Amino acid sequence: MRDLLPSLLAWWHAGERGALATVVRTFSSAPRTAGAAMAVGPGGDVVGSVSGGCVEGAVYDLCLEVSETGVPALARYGVSDASALDVGLTCGGTIEVLVTPFSRETWPGFPALVADLLPDDGRVASPVALATVVAAPAAGSVGQRLTVRTGVGRGRGGGSDTEGSLGDPALDAVVAEDAVGHLAAGETALREYGPRGERLGTGVRVLVQSFAPPPRLLVFGAIDFAAAMCRAGRLLGYRVTVCDARPIFATAARFPDADEVVVDWPHRYLEAELAAGRVDGSTAVCVLTHDPKFDVPLLRAALSGLPDDAYVGAMGSRRTHDDRVARLLEEGVPQAALARLRSPIGLDLGARTPDETAISIAAEIVAARTGASARPLSETRGRIHGDD
Repeated sequence: MRDLLPSLLAWWHAGERGALATVVRTFSSAPRTAGAAMAVGPGGDVVGSVSGGCVEGAVYDLCLEVSETGVPALARYGVSDASALDVGLTCGGTIEVLVTPFSRETWPGFPALVADLLPDDGRVASPVALATVVAAPAAGSVGQRLTVRTGVGRGRGGGSDTEGSLGDPALDAVVAEDAVGHLAAGETALREYGPRGERLGTGVRVLVQSFAPPPRLLVFGAIDFAAAMCRAGRLLGYRVTVCDARPIFATAARFPDADEVVVDWPHRYLEAELAAGRVDGSTAVCVLTHDPKFDVPLLRAALSGLPDDAYVGAMGSRRTHDDRVARLLEEGVPQAALARLRSPIGLDLGARTPDETAISIAAEIVAARTGASARPLSETRGRIHGDD
């Protein structure tokens, strides 16, 4: 939903009415995951997607109805429905979509959520969980929201700040506690409770969406390939930093798609970020300098300090790679750590231009994050989207 926020905020400030559709549950080969969202605003303007195109028309019509009536609606679309071919969900999956009215009246705290998730003052986005009632014995509570904010270092049950209500203080307290746990794990989950928050599954279904700060992409080397990598990283939802020790090259004007441009020795900058706890297993490090005086100390810091699931890749020819590995071994980097290094960086796409190379690197980052084979889908079997 993060990409819908600017449009929704503009509608909110203008006092316009609309509707927000959110995928709350998926089955089999559904094209989008829980939390995917689409909004319909003034004049019928639409942003976002709940199905990659399969059922957008049907959901759009439902959004118009909810915007007009102000009454939330829960709908299911799938191939088992008589209308499946009419709405176009022929992929074999099923999705449940909650459509809620959107306005200043229905969501008074919306600007505060946007300020957390899309800060405009240079701050890093704050971790926030959003709980929404999907179904309940008391129909009037459907669509009610509870925003849960938690700071770094707060574990499950360690306390949180909340805004809004799901309709009952006891339910709010239990859901807030569960939301902190889901946020720490980066999960979006559909939970069921009793009307007072009993974890018994007696009729109150709540969707808990986790909005963790975006993962970081650290690009070292202020070259043309880095500019293309910034564009690819932003497309994938990363917070992108470019770092280079040469101030004449490391400028914001040369990297407009970077969130920040840092002038520093690469290894010194990474060591400071590691010490401050600002990088983790979701971080991707792309070393594009292919200069030993930068590469070797930087890769030594990355391979020794980053968690095993962080992506670490380095650009260069196979000859450069062999020389780099030899230097790292001389520096005392264990062979096991070197096995994590993705070098030469990227997948074999035949890439030559900066943009093609950035695509090959981005594809490898996604495959590393998901554990996918990176083989053509035409050569694989089974469900494309897993066994949801």
